[in-house]
Amino acid sequence: MPVSHTASAAADPAVPPAAPTVPLGLVRRLWQTLEPLHAIIYFAPEATEEAAALGLPVDERWPSYFAWRAAPLGAASAELVTATFHSFSPAMVRRHLPGVWATAAPEAVLDARLRAADAALRAALGERVADPAVAEAAALARSAALAADHAARPLAAANAALPWPAEPHLVLWQAVTRLREHRGDGHLAALLAHGLDPVETLVSHSAAGAAPAEVFASRGWTDAEWAAATERLTARGWLAPDGTATEAGRAGRAAVERLTDELAAGPWTRLGVESCEHLAGLVLPAVLDVVGTGLLPERSTLGIGMSYPHQD
Repeated sequence: MPVSHTASAAADPAVPPAAPTVPLGLVRRLWQTLEPLHAIIYFAPEATEEAAALGLPVDERWPSYFAWRAAPLGAASAELVTATFHSFSPAMVRRHLPGVWATAAPEAVLDARLRAADAALRAALGERVADPAVAEAAALARSAALAADHAARPLAAANAALPWPAEPHLVLWQAVTRLREHRGDGHLAALLAHGLDPVETLVSHSAAGAAPAEVFASRGWTDAEWAAATERLTARGWLAPDGTATEAGRAGRAAVERLTDELAAGPWTRLGVESCEHLAGLVLPAVLDVVGTGLLPERSTLGIGMSYPHQD
């Protein structure tokens, strides 16, 4: 009888044991800790200056947001960005894409994006930008990013194709960006697995307590589209007649977040629990510097700060 490869490998003392699985609560905490380092690019005045220099409109943040985030994909169509960003109204995306590429080519946007991240982080971190702890954190985050599997993760793969910058604080920013897009791609798979379309995603998230509905209005859905999604989720049993989440709705959102954390765990498992905890400690002062600028919104559509049973 032939011996299976699995059985043979398990019995071979030369095969190293599998890395201990990183607890899902730690996976989620790493995302919540690192996200501000990436998100500063969307709110910093230095980024606005770079967008203006490209000729992009700066009276609202969405033209530069779509440019900064979509540029790794190349001159992406509105259809591609609607699919990969998921939660935005297609009509809203069409207002900005592909028009921004007629003003600024993706290659120019990528150069400006890195300059903006550099200037924004230097302004927020001050002397800490040269702290050896930042360089050590950058090396760990880069190791995690390099360990990520990009199959069926288009935004993560597009960012992974970019060259690494030289400065440690920019290596950290780029690694964090790759990891958060890796997580985001997996989050879309989790939403699809639980039968939520883009506007239902936002309605259910708001109802579960992520943020008030008016915060989600930035995604461009009309009142009629929001109301129709509310009706669908009510019929499904996820929402009560008053629009609040039912027990089934809260359980459904918790299941989405659990699957998201599971799908995001690969790079962190390869890094190892001890290194993950060390990274979280290393970056915390820099993250507090970024949060301390007051540039980031107090409430966002991401639901950072929400807790779920699997985090215990």
